[in-house]
Amino acid sequence: MTTEQLISKTITFVKEQLVNAEGGHDWFHIQRVLNNAMLIAKSEDVDVFIVQLGALLHDIADSKFHNGDETVGPRVAREFLLGIHVNHEVIEHVINIIENISFGGGNKPQHFKSPELDVIQDADRLDAIGAIGIARTFNYGGFKDRTIYDPDIKPNLKMTKEEYKASNAPTINHFYEKLLLLKDKMNTKTGQRIAANRHKFMEQFLEQFYAEWNGEK
Repeated sequence: MTTEQLISKTITFVKEQLVNAEGGHDWFHIQRVLNNAMLIAKSEDVDVFIVQLGALLHDIADSKFHNGDETVGPRVAREFLLGIHVNHEVIEHVINIIENISFGGGNKPQHFKSPELDVIQDADRLDAIGAIGIARTFNYGGFKDRTIYDPDIKPNLKMTKEEYKASNAPTINHFYEKLLLLKDKMNTKTGQRIAANRHKFMEQFLEQFYAEWNGEK
């Protein structure tokens, strides 16, 4: 099969796998990450085929929805890629991307590095900030039945990876525990440029949020 046919089969597979996914981690999230990745890739020296596969499969079985099991996603992706006869080296690269893309509270060690991972990681993080990021954050907070905000529960910036995954803190805390940290974790110049604008929008949102919460506006 041509690379175009392999990508087409992958898109079909991902859509089928995520048909009932939570709104912030559904096919449209994957599509946005793919679009972000392809935009960033224009300015980077990368293997576009690996970028496409990695972006499409990076959240094929997010551990948040599998009792924290981080092995499900890589296993599902590997079985699929073997089934459509993708080159072994490409498969290993994509699996490494899936295993190392996560934020994990900002304290998760990254055991693999590549330009393709840099691009996809930036693309994924861009979808976690800005207007889309705000929408996804509150959608997931509602999905997990979390409170919107509690002034008595302060953000925890020193969580371990395990504490981060188990946290049930109010949704607003997530801005400080992850979203507002992402701007300075971008790998590429394009990612940094886009992130700066989206970061500023989140700061404006929070300023308005607190003003309304306190009855000032």
